[in-house]
Amino acid sequence: MRIERIEIRVTDFKTRLQRQRSTGPYDTGAPGSLLGKPVLVKIYAEGIVGYGQIRPLTPHHSMPDSYASMIAMIRDVCGPRLIGQRIVDLETIHALFDNLAPQNFPARAALDHALHDAFGKMVNQPVYNLIGGLAQDRIPLEWSISMADTAKMVADAEHAVGELGMRVLCLKAGHPKGWREDAEHFTAIRRAVGSEVSIGLDPNTGWTVAETLQALRALADERVDYLEQPVKRHDLAGMAAIRRAGTGVPLMADEACCSLQDAHAIVAAQAADVLCIKLYKHGGITPARKIAAIAEAANLKINCGGLAVLSQLEAAAGAHFYASRPAEHVMPAGEFIFGLGVIGNDPIAEPGAFVVKDGYVTPPSGPGLGITINEDALEAYTLLKEVVA
Repeated sequence: MRIERIEIRVTDFKTRLQRQRSTGPYDTGAPGSLLGKPVLVKIYAEGIVGYGQIRPLTPHHSMPDSYASMIAMIRDVCGPRLIGQRIVDLETIHALFDNLAPQNFPARAALDHALHDAFGKMVNQPVYNLIGGLAQDRIPLEWSISMADTAKMVADAEHAVGELGMRVLCLKAGHPKGWREDAEHFTAIRRAVGSEVSIGLDPNTGWTVAETLQALRALADERVDYLEQPVKRHDLAGMAAIRRAGTGVPLMADEACCSLQDAHAIVAAQAADVLCIKLYKHGGITPARKIAAIAEAANLKINCGGLAVLSQLEAAAGAHFYASRPAEHVMPAGEFIFGLGVIGNDPIAEPGAFVVKDGYVTPPSGPGLGITINEDALEAYTLLKEVVA
């Protein structure tokens, strides 16, 4: 099956999600605005249509792509070179991406996911069967808690645990008032939800090495279950220093780990215990599998996240990847269905692919990504459309 045409669409949301992190706001934008909205790709290949969707994180300190740069890269650079390529030639296509778009990971991810969706539909198999099989048929979920005042963060934690059944929470940290404010938030939430819940901290590069060690010492009695990217993304020496301090808290590299070369450098520097895999920041499922292999070879675990806000297509890609990994290789839980069925529904997809039950979801089992797109809704929610043929 060879690629005949590629459609690129920016799609709208019914609702707006706004959260706070140390590096600035996480905002899906007002309805009708292009900024913050996801980019959807449709790949047509001899009767098969593959879908992929990624929401760029603009503004973001480590992922500078916006909807405009994603469109330009797919429309003007990568897309024309894909016409005539076979949908199964993923390695050849990613070698092409390495030359054409080495740092445009969200654009590459949207295309990669659409290719996997088309490949699965071609052979009538779910994507997880194309990438290793179904190692986990129930995926534990992690709930991310936005930075806010203590009462709001506690209420969010209690909702996630009490009503959604979550057993893993991740608190945004790096507060402008300093690490003591973060420690206060953590302590209040730990005491509200108890010791049976795993709680991690994510300063999103908002701490220094000294602040990190001070915070972990202050929270020693409260049990921090993992720490995600406390210092600047290029400060591997700082990450390694935190590991050598012997805090006993698993250290996760997120912003530091985008490319395969990043993963190799982190391993060489002994700068992490866990590599955080988010498909949008690696360029999709194909390179994510290679990063997972690097982690496995170095006896590191991986984390599968992504905050696929209200997008069943983006969430499904994360679920298929997670489901293909043995449980002993992954910690602490998946973060790829954020908001689906909780703060709203995907406006362009048929409901039902993701149901949160007791803090778990089941990966979609239909062909490809297993998501059914409502074409009428897609037309209604399309803000911008481009075609490559």
